[in-house]
Amino acid sequence: MNKSTFFLFLLSSTLCLAESKQPNILWMFSDDHAVQAIGAYGGRFESFNLTPNIDRIAKEGMRFDKAYVGNSICAPSRATLLTGKHSHKNGKIDNRGGFNHDQQQFQKILQQHDYQTCMIGKIHLSGKMQGFDYWEVLPGQGKYWDPEFVTEKGRTVYEGEHSTDVITKRALNWLENDRDQQKPFMLMVHYKAPHRPWQPTTRWKSKFASLNFPEPDSIFDDYEGRGTAAKRQDMSISKTMTMEYDLKAHKSPRKEFLKANPLTGDDLTRWKYQMYMRDYLACIAGVDENIGKLLAHLKETGLDKNTVVMYSADQGFYLGEHGWFDKRFMYEESFRMPLVAKWPGVIQPGSVNQDLVQNIDYAETFLDIAGIEAPADMQGESLIPLFKGETPTDWRDSLYYHYYEYPAVHSVRRHEGVATKQHKLIRFYGLDVPHGEEWEFYDLAKDPQEMNSEYANPAYAEKISDLKSALAKLREKYEVVDIPQHNLKKRKAVKKKE
Repeated sequence: MNKSTFFLFLLSSTLCLAESKQPNILWMFSDDHAVQAIGAYGGRFESFNLTPNIDRIAKEGMRFDKAYVGNSICAPSRATLLTGKHSHKNGKIDNRGGFNHDQQQFQKILQQHDYQTCMIGKIHLSGKMQGFDYWEVLPGQGKYWDPEFVTEKGRTVYEGEHSTDVITKRALNWLENDRDQQKPFMLMVHYKAPHRPWQPTTRWKSKFASLNFPEPDSIFDDYEGRGTAAKRQDMSISKTMTMEYDLKAHKSPRKEFLKANPLTGDDLTRWKYQMYMRDYLACIAGVDENIGKLLAHLKETGLDKNTVVMYSADQGFYLGEHGWFDKRFMYEESFRMPLVAKWPGVIQPGSVNQDLVQNIDYAETFLDIAGIEAPADMQGESLIPLFKGETPTDWRDSLYYHYYEYPAVHSVRRHEGVATKQHKLIRFYGLDVPHGEEWEFYDLAKDPQEMNSEYANPAYAEKISDLKSALAKLREKYEVVDIPQHNLKKRKAVKKKE
């Protein structure tokens, strides 16, 4: 073999080895990022170009149009992310109480198969993380400014800095300086933004200070087409959103504007909505800017060629729809969440998926990317066939949902439900619901904004019966157990004492 032939052989062998190497995974996650605030999904904010970097992931990969959460609230969603199990199975049903870190989690399995694992940012699960070679997380909800981060070794405060910037800086530091470059990695970058109270970085706050945004059609919803839960919630822009904590109206120039323009009624609601959007969307722009830095690093180092990049959020969020902010309900705005992914050579650029996907699927997907079989007790499915544009014949045709945190902040009643691509059936139950339970049914093809429940409409009787059967089967499949509610009188007494 001459030198030229040997060189070609060596180069070919090296390329084959590189191609066969297990992929890296960069998972980027934000808190309360609504689908309607991502350019790739269209909608009323599309012309503002809020998310060019997230949009680029979708353009270079796949956008999932029907990705949903199993329990629309922060900590339970994150527990599902790690365990691949619904809330009743991983034990984290709401934001209260602890989390059993000793249980099976996907990152522990990756570690056992020689992956290097890292978590940076917000996880909202109390206690020390397990299964990560390195972790640096915000305690609890964390702070936007001067954030404190906790590691295995102690705590660090980043004075004068914004959490979005710090999370990216620390993730880049790990990529550049701390990881073992001989191992594939799983890096989880979790942003606090855009969680309430929506405090953007100074540079983005100033850029959004005078912008005005379109209102949703249902901003003055009267809930006449819904039941007790929608009527008695406590998450409205008009009544619940506070002037100081949420809108910073105690500071100039907002304070000066209100002093000169004493607004009331619908005019005040409209003003509050605009201030809310300026802050929330500025937070989004800050997250997207930092995602751009991570993507740039991958490209500059050549890591982009063998790294699966995914972006999602822990749930959806209301941006004035139905007059609300926050999440919790099984209605589309909070039930549906963003998911975009790119994987060179596997995902066809510019593809769109319409299959029903849920956050119980993510842990199994991470393991499958690494070539590891998921444990049998995980409750989701790997998304890799969907990445390849191949929907399995037995892919799910319905989703299960269950929200537990009541009585609690925002007063959203407990409920469970089943959703297909076109229909949704919700059962509100428990304390403070007349007759013990109320049902709502929606035909999303005819009523995409879910303004009028058709549960009492005899034309849908057969479909409702079918969905009740489907709900029962999902409960059986996922081994759902009824979890007792917190005592309402006891909760009120504790709140009063506090």
